[in-house]
Amino acid sequence: VQLQASGGGLVQAGGSLRLSCAASGRTFSRYYMGWFRQAPGKEREFVAGINWSGGSTYYLDSVKGRFTISTDNAKNTVYLQMNSLKPEDTAVYYCAAARAYYSGSYYPDHYSSWGQGTQVTVSS
Repeated sequence: VQLQASGGGLVQAGGSLRLSCAASGRTFSRYYMGWFRQAPGKEREFVAGINWSGGSTYYLDSVKGRFTISTDNAKNTVYLQMNSLKPEDTAVYYCAAARAYYSGSYYPDHYSSWGQGTQVTVSS
């Protein structure tokens, strides 16, 4: 599956952004979708994940209540709505796809396809 991420930008603290990840290629229902982020000097970390059916979602504790992951199956697109952004949310954000048996995984190594990354910068 091929992934194309978009929607990053510069926003003030407290603001909102919506990231999009357009998927193409193989049968999407066989994949679990995740958003990761990587700040300078830090390891890539799991932010949110969802099955294409939309039934189960998982979040990093620090983004719970602020970020929402969702899917639009008709558009083969996964979204990450980010509200109440904080400077510590600044990072390059990546969407990724893992085979369905890795549903709920937090580990980057379980994800076989990655988008190109989109920069999110939150100013204080």
